[in-house]
Formats: sequence, structure tokens, C-alpha cells
Amino acid sequence: MATSQLAVKKTFWTSTLFFPGVIWLCSRLLIWIVMLQLAPHLPIPAGGEPPKLGWEVFNGWDSGHYQHIAVNGYEYVDDGKEHNIAFFPLFPLMVKVMMSLGLSFEVAGTLINNGAFLIALYCVYSFVKQQYGENQAQWTTAVLAFSPGSMFAGVIYTEGLYLALSTAALQAFDNRKYGWTALWGAMASATRPTGIAMIPAFIIAAWRQRKPPIAYLSGLATATGLLLYSLYCASQFGEPLAFIHAQKAWRSSLGFDWIAWEKMLMQIFIGARNWQGNETKYFLHPLLLSLIIVLGYVLWRFRNKLGSLTVDFGFAALILLLWLIIGDPLINAVSIFGSLYLLWRLSFGSKYNQGIFYPGVTPVTTIYGFCGIGLILASGGTISLSRIAYGIVSTSIALGVFLSHRPRWGYFTIGLFSIILVCMSVRFAQGLWVG
Repeated sequence: MATSQLAVKKTFWTSTLFFPGVIWLCSRLLIWIVMLQLAPHLPIPAGGEPPKLGWEVFNGWDSGHYQHIAVNGYEYVDDGKEHNIAFFPLFPLMVKVMMSLGLSFEVAGTLINNGAFLIALYCVYSFVKQQYGENQAQWTTAVLAFSPGSMFAGVIYTEGLYLALSTAALQAFDNRKYGWTALWGAMASATRPTGIAMIPAFIIAAWRQRKPPIAYLSGLATATGLLLYSLYCASQFGEPLAFIHAQKAWRSSLGFDWIAWEKMLMQIFIGARNWQGNETKYFLHPLLLSLIIVLGYVLWRFRNKLGSLTVDFGFAALILLLWLIIGDPLINAVSIFGSLYLLWRLSFGSKYNQGIFYPGVTPVTTIYGFCGIGLILASGGTISLSRIAYGIVSTSIALGVFLSHRPRWGYFTIGLFSIILVCMSVRFAQGLWVG
């Protein structure tokens, strides 16, 4: 009797209906409590500002551009300065509709992004469970909800909406529902520039899997949102690619930005203070980094003698120290190179330690991940790399599937993610740049 009740209780807590909602609520409560209750009582750092009160705390940085679009519409002049035409239209249009019902911009924007993120978690859970199983679905949902980038799914940004639409499009494509693929994909390409990556992903996946012609058409139809926005730009400003030209204010040129990447890598290896002066004056950073590398080698070299528990906790402590001394440059670099590694290792199924077989990520998911990361690298610059990479759901799926077979590392990862998520939430509330 007790065993039966336990089984029923376990099924209820881990069910498709319940689990994503609980994970969503826990991660959102963490962000809201930090931003609304903790941040106002912390000292204001240099360059920061006292946290705003109430719903306004979720309005910061790019949120101002969406507010201007929703209230006053788009503006653009080809002068190399920041113009809100660079921000795609679906999210501010939805906010404007909500505002017409009497809601303020802050309430409308926060509700839409958080509500869409809840839908995204359900879509991801369903998609991954269908492809791999319940355990993988739970880990992937937890990774997506507690990743540092999920802070942007809690404020007035487009992360939640784009994740919901792109995941729905990927799942529809795998389920051969090509009409829905076209619809969700078109809406995704009208939400964020990375939606462009879905077009080649669907076409290449259709070719690899020898899908019927309608699959190719659905992939091409994904560009509808982008094309409609381009037509709007042409009619309003006489420039169909105005949203691309406006990116110059954030990224001076397209293509891999060697200078920006050199700067980021130097900040990792010699420290930001040394890079600012273009010479090594502060030796503590490279000294600590060297010590961590040496300790990491020792753990790996004597892993058989030390035991898996000691080695795992040792590496976990070293990773935490790395983040403490390097910060954002490390997160940005790992977001890109770590994602590429996981997508590569999980592309078509690989065998790992102790004969465990890891099912491969579905072709469309993998290809979309590679196309999305490639688009990031080709767009130029290193601004907000971790946030943009987070919006590509393939990276979270790859990490979730990977961690599902290494629960000890999974718990450590979720714990580290939660710490960074708290720090990012405090910084955003204090008006500091995050990304």
C-alpha cells in the first residue's frame, strides 16, 4: 500500500503536467525574490543605481527599446547610432496589444516573457521526453530554467518568447507537422535575429532525413516573419535591410571579430586589469589561473587513486574558483565553445565511460544548434554571447541529455547556475550591464 502510494506520488511530482510548472515557479521565485527583496538592501556598486520599485525593476537596458517601439513605434536613420529598428517586432507588438487592455508596459512585458517561458519549458519537456525519455526531459528543463541566461526570460526581454516559438517549430518539424513548423518558425524569425538560423537548419535536416518537398517548403516559410519585417522597413524607411544596418551601433562590422575575441581571451588568461593597461602589472590573476591549471592536472593524473568522488568535488571547486576570478568572459567563452563541444559529441550518439550509450540529438536540433552558434560568430562582436547562445534551445538540450547520465555533475551544474543567476539578477536590478 505504501509502495503504491509512493509510486503514485512520484509520478504526480514528475509528470509532464506538473514538473515543468514547478521548475518554472522555483526559478522565477528565485529571480523575483533576489530582484525585489535582496537587491534593494545591498550596497550600490560603482556605476550602479538603486533598484527600482515594483514592476519597474524588470525594465532595464534593452527593455527601453521595446518600450519605445510599443509606445511610439520604430525610428531609424543610417548614422551608425543606436536605433530601435534593430529589435524585431513580434514581442513589442504583443506588448502593445496587452497595453491596449489597460496594463502598463512593465506589467505587460513581464507577463508575456514569463508566460512564454513557462510554455517554452513545457515544449522542451515534451520534446525531449518524446525523443530521449523522462529523465533527460527533467534534466533539460532544469538546465533551461536555472541557466544564468534564464534571468532574461524573467525581465522584459524576448528570451522566453523566442524559446517557446523556436522549440515549438523544432518539435513540429520532427513530428512532420509542417504547417505548424512554418507558423511557429515564421513567428520566431519575427522575434529575434537568431530565428534566421532556423531556415538553413530545416532545409539541411530535410535533406539529411530525406523528407518530402513540403518539409523544404516549411523551412523556407520560416523566413516569412523576417521577410514581412523587411517589407515594413522598406515601406517605412526606404531600406529593407534597415534592421541589419542598425546593428552597426552594437557591432561595427559583420564577420568574426578577431579583436573582440582576442580581448576576451586575454581577459581570461591574464585578467581584465592587465588587459586594460596592455601589460601585465597585476600578477595575482595569472598566478591563480596557473595554480588552478596545475591542481586540475594533478586531479586528472591521480584520478584512479583519489576516487571519483574526490576528483569530481575537486574539479567542481576549481570551476567555481575559475568563475570567481574571471567572471563574464569565462561564461561567454564557455557558452560558445562548450555548446559546440556538446553538440558535436552528442550529434549522432557516442559512447562514453563505462559503456554508457548516449542517444544522439535529433538532426534538426543539432543542425539548428550549429547554425545558431555559427550565426553568432559571424555576426561580429562578443557582446551578450552567453545570452544569445542561451536563446538557442539546442545547447540546453545537449547539456541536459549529457548531465542526465552524470547526476553528480548535474547537481553541481544546477547549483553553480543558480549562484550565477542570483548574481546576474542583482546586477540587473542595480542597473549594471549583464552579459
